[in-house]
Amino acid sequence: MTEEQLNIEIGNLAKLSLVPIGTSGIIQEVYGEGRLRRRLLDMGLTPGTEVFLRKKAPLGDPLELTLRGYELSIRKNEAELIIIAITDLDKKGEK
Repeated sequence: MTEEQLNIEIGNLAKLSLVPIGTSGIIQEVYGEGRLRRRLLDMGLTPGTEVFLRKKAPLGDPLELTLRGYELSIRKNEAELIIIAITDLDKKGEK
């Protein structure tokens, strides 16, 4: 685990790629340049949008998100460009 993963708490900002499954948040910023950033924005990943991390593949790539009433899969490197404010953490499976 990285230091960033250890500080995942409600109200904190985090990269979407680092949050655990079951986390909800509001998109604060979408980084990237050119066509990649435009593609993320066109898929609905815009600041102010609520997003829920539904699943991660066994090796962590891709991630399945729920936002705006639909499911969306994105690559881990794309999720690293998205900063969310955590609004809810799923406590299932935590010890």
